[in-house]
Amino acid sequence: MGVENGDVATVNGQIKLRSSHQEIGTSQDEDESISNEDNTNGKNGTIVKPIESTPKEEQVVENVFQISVLLPHRPYKIDLPVSSQAQVQDLRSSIVELPDTFQYTCFHLEHNGQRINDFTEVSDVKGLAADSEIRLLEDPYTEREARMHVVRIREIIGAAGDRVDALNGIDAGLSLHDTVAPWTGLDAESAAKQEATSLRLTADANPLANVTFNGLPSMRTLLAPPQEPGPKTIKSLSVSAWNPPPPSFRQRGHLLYLQLTTNEGEQFQITSHVSGFFVNRSSNVRFDPLPKTSPKAATAHSLLNLIESLSPSFHESFNLLMEANSRRDPLATFQLTSAIPSNPWLVSPVSSSATAHQPDHTRTQETYLLSGVENTETLRDWNEEIQSTRELPRETVQDRVFRERLLAKLYAEFNEAAAKGAVLVARGEVAPLNPTESKDAQIFVYNNVFYSFGADGVGTFTSEGGDEAARIAVGKDVAGVKAVNQLDIPGLSTPGTIIVDYLGKRLVAQSIVPGIFKQREPDEQQVDYGGVEGKDVVADNAAFASTFAQVSKALKVKRHTVWDKEGKGHVLEGSVETKGLLGTDGRKYILDLYRLTPLDVSWLDPYWTDSSCHHQKPKEQNYPHRMSVLRPELVDAYWRVRMSEYVKAELDRRRNENDSEGDARSLDPVSEHITNGDEVVKSGSISTANKVEGGVAKDQGRVDISAFSFSLNPDVFCGQNPQSAEEKEEWANDERDVRAVADHLHQKIIPELVSHTLDSRPFLLLTVTLKIKDFREGEVGFPMDGQSLSDMLHKRGVNIRYIGKLASLAETDSPRLKALKVLAEQEMIARAFKHIANRYVKTLPPAMATACLAHLLNCLLGTELNDSPKPQLDEDLRDLYNDADFTFADVTPLSLKAEIETQTQMRYRYTLEDSWLSSIKSLQLLREIALKLGLQLVGKNYQYHPASQHQSDDASHLPNGTATQPVTNGHTTNGVGGKKKKKRNASPSSTNASAVMDPPVTFTPDDIVNFVPIVKESNPKSVLAEEALEAGRISMMQNQKELGQELLLESLTLHEQIYGILHPEVARVYHQLGMLYYGLGEKEAAVELAHKAVVISERTIGIDSSETMLSYLNLSLFEHAIDNTVVALACMRHALELWKIIYGSNHPDCITTFNNAAVMLQHIKLFHESRLWFEESYSISEQMCGKDSINTATLAFQLAQALALDQDHKGAVNRMREAYSIFHNKLGPEDRNTKEADSWLDQLTVNAVSIAKHAKDMQAQKIRRALFTPRVTLRTQPQAPVGRSSADGLNGQAPRVGGGLDDRSIDELMKYIESSGDANKKTPTKKRKNPRSRRT
Repeated sequence: MGVENGDVATVNGQIKLRSSHQEIGTSQDEDESISNEDNTNGKNGTIVKPIESTPKEEQVVENVFQISVLLPHRPYKIDLPVSSQAQVQDLRSSIVELPDTFQYTCFHLEHNGQRINDFTEVSDVKGLAADSEIRLLEDPYTEREARMHVVRIREIIGAAGDRVDALNGIDAGLSLHDTVAPWTGLDAESAAKQEATSLRLTADANPLANVTFNGLPSMRTLLAPPQEPGPKTIKSLSVSAWNPPPPSFRQRGHLLYLQLTTNEGEQFQITSHVSGFFVNRSSNVRFDPLPKTSPKAATAHSLLNLIESLSPSFHESFNLLMEANSRRDPLATFQLTSAIPSNPWLVSPVSSSATAHQPDHTRTQETYLLSGVENTETLRDWNEEIQSTRELPRETVQDRVFRERLLAKLYAEFNEAAAKGAVLVARGEVAPLNPTESKDAQIFVYNNVFYSFGADGVGTFTSEGGDEAARIAVGKDVAGVKAVNQLDIPGLSTPGTIIVDYLGKRLVAQSIVPGIFKQREPDEQQVDYGGVEGKDVVADNAAFASTFAQVSKALKVKRHTVWDKEGKGHVLEGSVETKGLLGTDGRKYILDLYRLTPLDVSWLDPYWTDSSCHHQKPKEQNYPHRMSVLRPELVDAYWRVRMSEYVKAELDRRRNENDSEGDARSLDPVSEHITNGDEVVKSGSISTANKVEGGVAKDQGRVDISAFSFSLNPDVFCGQNPQSAEEKEEWANDERDVRAVADHLHQKIIPELVSHTLDSRPFLLLTVTLKIKDFREGEVGFPMDGQSLSDMLHKRGVNIRYIGKLASLAETDSPRLKALKVLAEQEMIARAFKHIANRYVKTLPPAMATACLAHLLNCLLGTELNDSPKPQLDEDLRDLYNDADFTFADVTPLSLKAEIETQTQMRYRYTLEDSWLSSIKSLQLLREIALKLGLQLVGKNYQYHPASQHQSDDASHLPNGTATQPVTNGHTTNGVGGKKKKKRNASPSSTNASAVMDPPVTFTPDDIVNFVPIVKESNPKSVLAEEALEAGRISMMQNQKELGQELLLESLTLHEQIYGILHPEVARVYHQLGMLYYGLGEKEAAVELAHKAVVISERTIGIDSSETMLSYLNLSLFEHAIDNTVVALACMRHALELWKIIYGSNHPDCITTFNNAAVMLQHIKLFHESRLWFEESYSISEQMCGKDSINTATLAFQLAQALALDQDHKGAVNRMREAYSIFHNKLGPEDRNTKEADSWLDQLTVNAVSIAKHAKDMQAQKIRRALFTPRVTLRTQPQAPVGRSSADGLNGQAPRVGGGLDDRSIDELMKYIESSGDANKKTPTKKRKNPRSRRT
């Protein structure tokens, strides 16, 4: 069903695909404007990049072939596929991961008798080709290799136990994919059986049975299901108490001693020797590490083989363990090495089997096994490694792949090490270098990483807002480092940098720049370029000018003059705050990148004033800091506007000069070039085939843009004092440019964002057409949570501080804008709570943080259950920390409410309504707070209301079968006066409760089981992989499908090689390619990619992130497309449960999803259940779009067909009449939609009359008629365009009509409806559960 003007579209007449990269509110001007990173296809105005032909010598030729590896033990030979582009290290990794070669860790490879270097490429191995043989030879062990071998064998045989990690929280990297939609790659026969099973599915057995549209979600959706422990292969394997070897035995080749206890209960002392492992003569009380004599003597090069020879049951139990592991998706079990795993905010209770803490003697010994006796093997010179890797050659594609791969791996390892150190610093476990300074001014060095607090410890930001300004500055600095890293300018270095938020503190972690701690001579300046001591002393070393100029040009920073305290001018290429430092290693470092864009003067003028000028800031000027800068995305957008104006002016001038001339030269879009997505460059020209913002110019030709220039001065409005009149005039022009950018934000970007949010098309009219907008990075049409809302704003250059203005503009009668306002208010409240909680928590000892957060959460979310919650403090601990600040104990619900309102007004200039506390969505707000603060809570249904009020439909089902307590979730409070917490049954009916009980509360300290750090990194994206992906996109858009698919697959290969498979960027590429293949009809390939995208998204982005939810929705559609509807419905149900947790019910974009669910249910002939989903979709469309909208008419048309299938003929006529009326009024009587609706209305009316007549006759005659099988199945095609032809359906059925109209005669339709109705009367059906009946 569709609209003539293209408002509604379909894919082959089937289910529409929801893209996580669908953009909301893309302005027409943005689509039409000339992009600094895209060119325009003149046919449809879609912004694209042209393909730049790769030089012959630069082309990547990948050759995959088979080789044989000869082994020293069984099975003696294995075959492996290898790529000529792969490293020999990759080949080694493949060998050690195979089940037949698990035991090998210390070996080398030989080819034709020559040892192969592990650090070369396969293509560089002389003579290695298809069917070649290489030999694996075991090497003697070193102590380090022996320790690594023990660690690996413990993991392989399941003896490692659980690990406690300071960085990764509970269930880090969790994937629920295998429990929702396991994928095995069905062959044709299995797929046919699966389809038959789907079609036999009963109403009560389908995965969508009993789904409530508006009911509360189940917390079990986010919890890992209990898993049976794998087969136990041994009892224990640990480092022996005799370790380390004494010098006399070390000289004889002894490396370490182990202790093994088999399942049979036998204990063995094992010596790790340079030649392998053997059983020695030692016992727990006697030391004799020499080999044991027969009959219990045993030796092997691999510890795995030795254990197998010692334990008779090991072989069988190990095979069972491998079989159990093979049932899981490998992507769900691989360890993440290139990304920090996501940490779920809800975890299983501590008492559950999923999180039970198991005994393991070697857990505390792993530090020794990994780092050695001196713990020095993990110490690395991070800065030297990063800079040396950045300086690797980049001339050829192979060089770039190798370089970017090493960089991605190195940055990931640095981020992990730096984040772990930051956690220790925040917890007070690391001694400061300057202990005499105040806490905020203290600095630390741990694991060769430099740490400092994101606070104004030395008064640098006193005039800018103090601690608030310092906290913002370090966040902007990381973003600036990331931007400079992305530019990848040769000769310019940046330190590895991340920021970590943990326990209310913000820490900056950086690799140590050589010379940064160097004591300078009295006449020697601390920095070589930029401001030395604020703005008073300025250095302008000419050696930095050229490299800084490259940064400024790319980031649109104007070269300008600044003045020191003596009035002397200095010409700088960047902000005076940006510093250049010549390290002692001779490299040029750029530091302090927090002001790459100018201040947002349109915000600061009305809302900021210097506190030094007032004892107390006026309420209207109390913004907490002056670090409010414009976003780079906004500068880029305004650059495009100015470029468009320039091109339009040039075209007008050319027309005036050449009125007599006709056509200009036409442009081949493939011939233009774009470098790094920053500028449109082709001999200083830009295509005039591009649409100009607001322009109508269609001239064919070129416009010289060499004279165009636009950049901004980042130091305006920062207290600079121009000296001469010329300087003052130039400064005034710079200020005018900055104000123009700010005005563009207020007058165009934000209003258009709201107006496009009001547009109802994006959520209903999603399609899989090969347009560039389907491939752009972005989020769902309408934001789902705070993260997607923030991403949506940031992409358009809107700072989060304008979210209050966004909410104010959304105060209309539009349901969509009301939903936007609710989401914006929720985000403001969550952020305000975060600032308040951080202020209290950062001064507390870590042991008291859970009590603080539980009390604050009770004051915010638990007031209906207990309007006067008391903090649950352990008084013994409180007395122990007598110097800590426990002011959080004085917080009450009223004071917290007032403080949140104050923070919201101060930070976002938005006034919350007095009743906001009663209208919040408790679960969604709790999720936002937990994600922002890094909380991990016990996964259960928290009680926000008294027991008499509405409770969750799943309240009686907690993990592990534990029943909920009706009021307090099994918790009581002791208040401030109690000594220690005691667990009681808080139920009022409990007979064991004390005579005097404190009122129940929603949260207790025990509910907060962990804090995880929030890490913001500066890793650049792979330029090479992005270039290949973009080239593939353009080829597809230009209908060069074969070339496009080849380039896209090459991009996928590059992503996997550079990032590793388990990385968020790889998940997004899988997602995009899955949509592409689905659109091309290669549905099996799309299913495989979609499964991978789901697993990787869950593990790296989050099990309940909006991206993961959208991946599940697309997976559902793809599975349905290959007739695997059972799995499709399971994915759909899981996605809907996630949706309710993320947003709640009735999200504006859920109409499409409900519609697709209805079509799936029709496919398996559950017509009544399908009707219910169509009705819900129609109902939401009425609320969101209005009863008279085209979208509502489209759904009414489909609902009428569903009602006819469900034998509700009167309802079908009424709905079709509504659709006809709307089409007639909106589109006119001659429109195809109107005509088709009129035709269907006539047919349904005639059928309804005929059926009523036949029913009356049958009642009178009491004759049972035979059941006739309809010749063609009446089936609703989702979003099928009315009056247009549709392609064959996913299930292979013929379309309803060639042009959208049913090709059967009215008599045939009457027979079909009559026979269906009689069949239903013949066999009464069971009473079905109506999901809508449970709506609250």
